[in-house]
Amino acid sequence: MTIRILDLARDDLIDGYHFYEKQSVGLGSYFLDNLYSDIESLKFTAGAHAVTYKDFHRALSKRFPWAIYYSQRDQNVYIHAVTDCRRDPDWIQDHISRS
Repeated sequence: MTIRILDLARDDLIDGYHFYEKQSVGLGSYFLDNLYSDIESLKFTAGAHAVTYKDFHRALSKRFPWAIYYSQRDQNVYIHAVTDCRRDPDWIQDHISRS
């Protein structure tokens, strides 16, 4: 299984890094390490998560209140967005639709 992180999701991860790094030096790196681990686990669990919006599955991060929105085609997992679950649900849907 191949994982492809699309541009919007990459930008989300960078934004998350900056947000947490402002909270405490080193926390941004810890955030990225954990989210990349959660994304990597999709090699084994892709498709097992609920479809929550259109055709997007949502996997929740284990350590941070963030969600990974992805689709799966053939042997590829496409990460469309990675969002903070504390955001307004309408914002999240609009954000995912941009991918």
